[in-house]
This record gives sequence, structure tokens and C-alpha cells, in this order.
Amino acid sequence: MLGSKQTAPTPIPTALTVRKQSRVLEIAFDDGAEFSLPFELLRVYSPSAEVRGHGPGQETLQTGKRNIELSALEPVGNYAVQPHFTDGHNTGMYSWDYLYWLGSRQEELWEDYLKRLEAAGFTRESGRDASMTAADAGGHGCGHKH
Repeated sequence: MLGSKQTAPTPIPTALTVRKQSRVLEIAFDDGAEFSLPFELLRVYSPSAEVRGHGPGQETLQTGKRNIELSALEPVGNYAVQPHFTDGHNTGMYSWDYLYWLGSRQEELWEDYLKRLEAAGFTRESGRDASMTAADAGGHGCGHKH
């Protein structure tokens, strides 16, 4: 077809393993890609409105997530999972595409997160341990709490 845009099919997970002791989600895809995603990375890059906001510039920097754990991981249809983190956060739906994107860009995303911590006045390590203030955790530019 003229003008049609074909995209590669979404890779589908063939294995999903929660490693509580090492705090990683291991995921293998049908195209052969395998990723080990730290819970901390999953939490600070949650696709939820609480973390991302409702538009550009409304993101909330997540701090104090170094020792975050998963208390549950629920399937969402045949296209995503919804993690429940030990800090109570459970509103992010992680599609297979999003998990693949996180895995394939993990190093770059991690470096970006550490730079954002530094820009906020933390050291690369202290921000990973600093607790979020009530305003950081619940206040949003959209005027409501998630």
C-alpha cells in the first residue's frame, strides 16, 4: 500500500521472573532479547501519571528508591504487567513495548536519572536514598493527587 507505515511487531515476553533477593525483573522476549531490570529503575521510570505527570515538564523526580521491592506483579490482559511496589506505588502499567524500551535503553536511562538527581542538588548516591517530601510524593502540576 502506498503511504502505509509498517512497524515491527511488538516483541512478546517468553519468560518473566521476579528476583526478590537481587531486586530485578528478568524478562526474555521472543526476538531473543533478554533484560534484567532493577526494581529501582522500574520505579523511577514508572509510566504512571504520578511519575510522568500529564504532560512535558510535569515529571516528578523519584528519590529514595534504591531499596524498593515488588510486593506483587499482576498481569494486565496479554499486553502488560502492573507492579505493586513496597512504597505503595501501583498505578503504572508496563506494556511489553515499554519494558522492551526500558531494557534496551537501560544504561542511557540510568545515566539520565543520576544526572537529574545531581541537578536537583543530590549526589548520585544520596538521591537514591533520600526520602521524598510530602509535596514531592503527592503534589502535581495538574492540581490533584494520584
